[in-house]
Amino acid sequence: MKLATLKDSTRDGRLIVVSKDLTRCSEVGHIARTLQAALDDWEYVGPRLAEVAEGMETGSQPSMRFHEHAAASPLPRAFQWADGSAYVNHVELVRKARNAEMPATFWTEPLIYQGGSDSFLGPRDPIVMADESYGIDMEAEIAVIVDDVPMGATVEEARAAIRLVMLVNDVSLRGLIPAELAKGFGFFQSKPSSAFSPVAVTPEELGEAWDGGKLHLPLLVDLNGKPFGRANAGIDMTFDFGQLVAHAAKTRPLSAGTIIGSGTVSNKLDGGPGKPVSQGGAGYSCIAEIRTIETIEKGAPTTPFMRFGDTVRIEMKDKAGHSIFGAIEQTVTKYERG
Repeated sequence: MKLATLKDSTRDGRLIVVSKDLTRCSEVGHIARTLQAALDDWEYVGPRLAEVAEGMETGSQPSMRFHEHAAASPLPRAFQWADGSAYVNHVELVRKARNAEMPATFWTEPLIYQGGSDSFLGPRDPIVMADESYGIDMEAEIAVIVDDVPMGATVEEARAAIRLVMLVNDVSLRGLIPAELAKGFGFFQSKPSSAFSPVAVTPEELGEAWDGGKLHLPLLVDLNGKPFGRANAGIDMTFDFGQLVAHAAKTRPLSAGTIIGSGTVSNKLDGGPGKPVSQGGAGYSCIAEIRTIETIEKGAPTTPFMRFGDTVRIEMKDKAGHSIFGAIEQTVTKYERG
C-alpha cells in the first residue's frame, strides 16, 4: 500500500491512497482525513485503506490522476522526528573533516538526535536559505514511521511497529555544525526543515527488498542532473531500523507517527571510503563525504556545497526500474523576507 498527503488549505493536508505505479490516487477522507489520524487508529484504519489500495489496482475504486508536485511530505508535520546515523562509514568520514576523534562505541551503539518536526518541506518545495556560506548540503536517507512503541521495547517489537517507509532529504548546514556541536548541546540551527518523499509505503509493498529492518536497494541521488550517489541502503548499515527504534525507545515511549531516520546512506568500497559514480563507485549521499575524501587524497576539498540554483533529486527504484516512493527534487533558493 502506498499513501501520500495532498496539499490543501490546512496544515496537515489530506490523506490519499496512491496506485502502485504512482499515476493514480483516491481520496479517503471518509476513512481518515490525515495520515496522522490513520496512524492513531492503524489497527482499524489500516485494513480499510488496504481495501482501497486493492480496489485501485483492480479498477473497482474511483480514482484521479496523482501529481507528485501536489504532494506534501506524507506527514507535513509530526509529533517527533529523530534521525539516526546507522551508516558508521558516514560518521567516520564527516568526523575526520572536523578533526574529531571516532569513539569505539559508535560501532556498538547508535547515534540519534532530535530533529525539528513542526515544518517539513514538501518533496518538490525549494530549500530556502539566506546565505550560501552556511554550507548547504543534502543528506539522502531512508526513514520509517512507527506505531506506538512502548518504553524499553525489544528490537523485535520495534521492527513489528514499523508501519511505513519513505525517503528523506535531511538538509544540513555544514558551515554551522562545528561551532554548534562545540557547545555540547547538539544540532539546532544547523538542521533546518527536512523533506520526505511524495509517497510512504508499507513494508510489505517493498517485497524481498525489505528484510524487516533494512531496505536493500540503491538510493539514487542526482546533483544538477548528474549522478552523484548510488549507494545501496542495505549495505554497510551498522544498525537496522529495529535497533534504531529500540534505541530511541529505551527511556521513553514513542507515539504513533514518530519518524526515525537512518542517517546518510553510505557505502565503502573495498574497505575504503568509496569512489564517485563517474569512477565506477557508489558515489555519495551528501556532499560532505566527497569533500572529506578530497581532503584526504588531495589536501583540500574541491567540490562546493550547494549554491543558489542547484538542484538535488533523490529517488529509489525497484528492480524493474519503477519509482517506489516518487522523487524528492529540490532547488536551493535565496531567502528574501517579505
